[in-house]
Amino acid sequence: MDSNALRHYPATSELPRWLVVGFVSGAVSVLLFHQGTAALLHALEITARAPYSLAPTSPFGVPQLGSIAFWGGIWGVLLAAPLGHLHGATLVLAAAAFGAVLPTLVAWFLVAPLKGQPLAAGGVPMAMAVGVMVSGAWGLGTGIGCALLGRARRIRDA
Repeated sequence: MDSNALRHYPATSELPRWLVVGFVSGAVSVLLFHQGTAALLHALEITARAPYSLAPTSPFGVPQLGSIAFWGGIWGVLLAAPLGHLHGATLVLAAAAFGAVLPTLVAWFLVAPLKGQPLAAGGVPMAMAVGVMVSGAWGLGTGIGCALLGRARRIRDA
């Protein structure tokens, strides 16, 4: 086996843990960073959509907050997989960029049409900016969570 492959983080044996950390960080980040940013933007009257909604979603009636926290976890796994080799501030900044771009594009061009909504927030600049801000905040929070929780720590012998 290539010795460089053994040095690449996360190591194969640590990958499942890293992906779980990505899921947990992504789900928690929805509650703190994504919805926190949405709450701030709502309070500033930049967006009419109220955060922390418990309205049922289709087709299963799951509360909206639970649904987006679950999908935030799935996105957290998708974020953690390619960024596992990064550390510290580099990881956090890459995660923020990932969040601002990829989930936003999927929301605009895949999810919106499935929900009968206009593509790219209808091309309304402020609505588009809100999407980038809340998703970027989610990425930032997920990156912080991964940076803080993602590396296995060894207890030093006393």
